[in-house]
Amino acid sequence: MLRSLSGPLLSLRGRPSSSLLLRPLSTAFAPPRRHPTANDAYFAVVHHIAGIVRRDFYLERTLNRLRLPPPTPDLVLRVIRAAAPAAPLPALRFFSWARSRPSYRPSAAEFDALLLPLARARLWPHLWSLAADMRSLSLPLSPDSFAAVIDAYGRAALPDLAVEVFNRLPRFSCPQTTLVYNALLSALCHAGNFHGAYALLRRMARKNVPPDRQTFAVLVDAWCAAGKLREAQDMLEEMSQRGFKPPVRGRDLLIDGLVRAGYLESAKGMVRRMTKEGILPDVSTFNSLLEALCKSGEVDFCVGLLQDANDLGLCPDVSTYKILIPAVSKMGKIEEAFRLFYNAVDDGHKPFPSLYAAIIKAMCKAGRFADAFCFFSDMKVKGHPPNRPVYTMLVKMCVRGGRYVEAANYLVEMTEMGLVPRPQSFDMVVDGLKHCGKHDLAKRMEHLEVSLRGD
Repeated sequence: MLRSLSGPLLSLRGRPSSSLLLRPLSTAFAPPRRHPTANDAYFAVVHHIAGIVRRDFYLERTLNRLRLPPPTPDLVLRVIRAAAPAAPLPALRFFSWARSRPSYRPSAAEFDALLLPLARARLWPHLWSLAADMRSLSLPLSPDSFAAVIDAYGRAALPDLAVEVFNRLPRFSCPQTTLVYNALLSALCHAGNFHGAYALLRRMARKNVPPDRQTFAVLVDAWCAAGKLREAQDMLEEMSQRGFKPPVRGRDLLIDGLVRAGYLESAKGMVRRMTKEGILPDVSTFNSLLEALCKSGEVDFCVGLLQDANDLGLCPDVSTYKILIPAVSKMGKIEEAFRLFYNAVDDGHKPFPSLYAAIIKAMCKAGRFADAFCFFSDMKVKGHPPNRPVYTMLVKMCVRGGRYVEAANYLVEMTEMGLVPRPQSFDMVVDGLKHCGKHDLAKRMEHLEVSLRGD
């Protein structure tokens, strides 16, 4: 088939150069296009055979009818890699068909390309049959492939089978490398067998198999997921002592776990160490810590922490500002709230009404009603229409500050925007207007409330 494809392609080279006259002037003197080569034809054959393997029910019969040249290890390997991830059993059938050809001698690479797809599809008997074939052919088994198989057992919640694979490897003359140990550690931790994970660590020490960064990362993730925060902290410390850079994801999980468990001081200390080392936590982890610290009243620490993180290149999201701006405003730090607000705008975030509301409320509490009304107008001008909660808050703050006329105006403005005020808002405003002698305006507000109710 390769000859039939390459023959016509080679004959194209014999065409007369007068074909240049048919080209546009801009391309007439350009370098001639490269004609398809035997390489292109080879990969076309690989693609065609892989398609047959994936889709043809009568696979062997179709392959025999194609009259293919004797298969080579390279051709078989490429077809398996193309077909096995989606169709491991048909790929195995193709491999068996290739092995039935007298001239084909398989290599370890073809076996390795099949082992992981079979493991992911949980076709365990076929997998072990392949491994036995490799041993009978005296082909070396790759630790990488069996590490992936062990990991597949772990993800399938079959830790006993993962241990069995691990224990079988010496019989197949396959070394138990650090990668294989890490895969089994992951499988044991995934099943919650931490006693077995500790025993495996001790075995690594006895067998002089050096742990690597991934070994500790697996354990830190597992301890955090199980809520074993003290063990996770100890593991991170041991990583640092051994000269490994602790994984950011593991630290993020630990910080999140400490926050959820209420160990805020430990979480703060870990974030401080990370920023000193120039390491940034994940934004969502950072936000969860900020939220917990703000609830505990450590707003100033959060503002400083955000500044340090910004200096290291952290890009805060809208949730970061949604946590900090209300917290800072509640403490009466209006200038700081404005700084954070405009930082959010500069970062490209569209401020939503609740961010405006927090600052407006803080200014009203401080008696800065003129500034609050101006900021509220700026909110509408900038294309952020206030919603019902913002209007309700502003009316309430005006009533508390004795600004009854302004409160009445905001109630009317609400109705003009199609927002229905709460009955309590009308009651507060009407009572306040009557108290300060504005009886005509109070009656108008009562009529407005009646018209809205439809009585």
